[in-house]
Amino acid sequence: MHPATFPTAGAPAGRDHRTPLTRRRLVRGLAAVALAVPLALGAAGCGDDSGGGDGGPVKLSVFWWGGEARAKLTEDALALYTKRHPDVTFEKTWQANQGYFDKLATLTAGGNPPDLFQIDDNYLAEYAGRSTTLDLGSYRDSGKLDVSKFPKSLLEYGVVDGKLAGVAAGENTQGLVYNKTLLTKNGLPEPTTGMSWEEHIAWAEQVAKKTKVPGTQDPSADYKALWVWLRQQGKDLYKGKELGFTAEDVTKWFELWKGARDRGATPTPDVIHEGNSSDITKQLVVTGKSATSWVWVNQMPDLKKNTKDELGVVAYPGDPSAQWARASMYWSVFKGSKHKDVAVDVINFLNNDPEAVALLGTDRGLPSNMELRAKVSETATDPAMKQSIQVESELAQKFGASPQVPIKGHSKVKSELVKAAENAQYGRATPAQAAEQFVTACTSAIA
Repeated sequence: MHPATFPTAGAPAGRDHRTPLTRRRLVRGLAAVALAVPLALGAAGCGDDSGGGDGGPVKLSVFWWGGEARAKLTEDALALYTKRHPDVTFEKTWQANQGYFDKLATLTAGGNPPDLFQIDDNYLAEYAGRSTTLDLGSYRDSGKLDVSKFPKSLLEYGVVDGKLAGVAAGENTQGLVYNKTLLTKNGLPEPTTGMSWEEHIAWAEQVAKKTKVPGTQDPSADYKALWVWLRQQGKDLYKGKELGFTAEDVTKWFELWKGARDRGATPTPDVIHEGNSSDITKQLVVTGKSATSWVWVNQMPDLKKNTKDELGVVAYPGDPSAQWARASMYWSVFKGSKHKDVAVDVINFLNNDPEAVALLGTDRGLPSNMELRAKVSETATDPAMKQSIQVESELAQKFGASPQVPIKGHSKVKSELVKAAENAQYGRATPAQAAEQFVTACTSAIA
């Protein structure tokens, strides 16, 4: 099973390159479901027909991805809901991330989607655009869905075309994680929030010269680093239904990191390639091949499990207001569900009930409810988890407005960035050539 962690690329491993469901894939998917999935979802679909609308019993289908640890936590929280609401039971289905969105697309296309499902920013806009997701705005406005304790930008990051398509199951933001033990041992300063990109590269060069360990992983293939940098230039990853940047912008980005490589501030291309993996165990800051890695803040506990060294975390270089409260993933409700009100109430419960939030912890990111997040932090026993909550809470004071939810084709954009950046890193293309290749591929991906 895929471990219950959060990816460097906004998603767990295996999630960086998915394409919309084609007719051929749909046929194959339906056949696979028919042969292999008389699972809970096959029977549950849009919820049991018995009652719910007039106060009778309700059976709600719920679908999510994750590992066994996430499954146990989620099942415990849903059991607590049933304990509080005995007329509501759940048909629960979960699986590893690999293939999750293929199955969700197949179920949706076959007219048998779950009532309540987990989704991420790779696909929220796509599903909302197909009118698959329920607009939760009226529930928010009536108070039936309480988001009053959410950071504003976290809530806004679930809005697609003016409709609230998903509610954050947890919050995350970008984090520059560094090896504090290495720096302390060598009498070197720690990086700080607010240092410029050039200052960061100069610092990394200093670290490399003193320790013989490259100071920073080269993040030119990392979409979230590019995204923050673009926002600091007054641009964005997307603008409406189009790209928010040009080939000239990407050329500058690639040239920035070519300069860093030329100065010895980063590892060699083969090692950079290792770090481009979203697998936590391969992040260079824990394999000892770089003093820093570019990750998500809430990955700190999982990173710490893979190294004996002490780790620190700060914002990405540049103005931290370019970062935002990102939904690590969302809960969405199927628009055609027979039990919409109950499904929304479950989302409300998972986000706002103190006992449920304590049960779920930070598995899906930091709790969206800021008051309950503080309580989870007080009771957390994992020092790395306490650290990630503290850092993100501090950064929340500096967050800017959220960008729009990524558009259809986002997964392809991310994977194409890796290809283009590695072409530049290995010298197979100049920064300008690699940038042109990237923009051309992205334009095709979002068409």
